[in-house]
Amino acid sequence: MISRLDPGAVAAWRDDPAREPPVLVDVREDWERAICAIDGALALPMQEVARRVGELPRERELVIVCHSGRRSAAVASWLGQQGFRAHNLEGGVDAWARTVDPSMRRY
Repeated sequence: MISRLDPGAVAAWRDDPAREPPVLVDVREDWERAICAIDGALALPMQEVARRVGELPRERELVIVCHSGRRSAAVASWLGQQGFRAHNLEGGVDAWARTVDPSMRRY
């Protein structure tokens, strides 16, 4: 089972100087990220994850992001099976826009 983190918890983690921030990995398509994206997130479309897994830092915790949390849950689960410490952003970028950054565009 993968860890699910709500947007507020991820935002607090990123802002906590006492903790190493997670690497946010956005698995949405380019056209989706063109509408809105969380600052600093690594763009890695879902269909490229298996081929580009070597680009991800094994020593850091990852928070996987998509639009609603469904695709990211599948990717986080797969990454966990590969030995990564991966978490799913519950509710995805849509929940982030509603709760953390209301100025962010939504779709």
